[in-house]
Amino acid sequence: MKTKTKAKIAVIYDRLRPEERMLFAAFESQDVAFDKLYAPHISIDFSKAKLFDYDVVVNRCVSQSRGLELSRIFEAYGIKVINSSNLIETCGDKLATNAVLARDNIPTPRTAIAFTKDTAIKIAEDFGYPLVLKPITGSWGRMVSKISDQDALEAVLEHKEVLGGPQHKIFYLQEFVNKPGRDVRVFVFGNEVVAAIYRLSDHWITNTARGGSAVNCPLYPELIDVSLKAAKAVGGGVVAVDLVESEQGLLVIELNHTMEFRNSVSTTGVDIPAKLVNYAESLLVKQ
Repeated sequence: MKTKTKAKIAVIYDRLRPEERMLFAAFESQDVAFDKLYAPHISIDFSKAKLFDYDVVVNRCVSQSRGLELSRIFEAYGIKVINSSNLIETCGDKLATNAVLARDNIPTPRTAIAFTKDTAIKIAEDFGYPLVLKPITGSWGRMVSKISDQDALEAVLEHKEVLGGPQHKIFYLQEFVNKPGRDVRVFVFGNEVVAAIYRLSDHWITNTARGGSAVNCPLYPELIDVSLKAAKAVGGGVVAVDLVESEQGLLVIELNHTMEFRNSVSTTGVDIPAKLVNYAESLLVKQ
């Protein structure tokens, strides 16, 4: 009778999406022992000497707050986490992301923040219209607004002030980039760019979650260079870098720390979940 190998890797998740199913299948096909940890069922008693007996945890939680706190706990006990709490915290906040990108001189669309409605209107006057107003947290292109004039801006700002929580009272304004009907998503694993896709749409928001379609994007030196620098700026790890093409070159929009890849494997021909398994195993070697 074959003895089951003790798992040194765990995958923690809170929603069983196609990505998690693909990742589990990749672990199994490579015969890599791993445990599945369903985050909503986890309870943690800090009085116990050793909470988890793993060397590496792959954090696939969709919930930003749950994923962040669990990464912090695993790290406190010396466990390597994909991704680190610092990276999750930075990528989950557009303001924090833009700050580290600016610090490292990585090209982005012109961006500014304001904490009052009047200041936001003054920034918009300087930027000119149209411009883009975004929440500092969120994904899938939700609550992202293209603002055409001051009347529209005042209306949206008033709604955010009255109806939104504290984070919605931080106004994140960005120049509108007239991109060529597409943006680029690049998959970075550590120091390697493994694949990229174009996300195409007739709408100015090109997220596949909003109906955009994906086609393969060939890797080229500028794309690789900017993507690696952006990933390094947020702390390194496994990230998706979203960029737009402009007259000034590639501009980084944001980075995603728990990226979806269901539409990217067949599109690029790259086995992204297998790459993630290999990356997790590489961290075991570095123990």
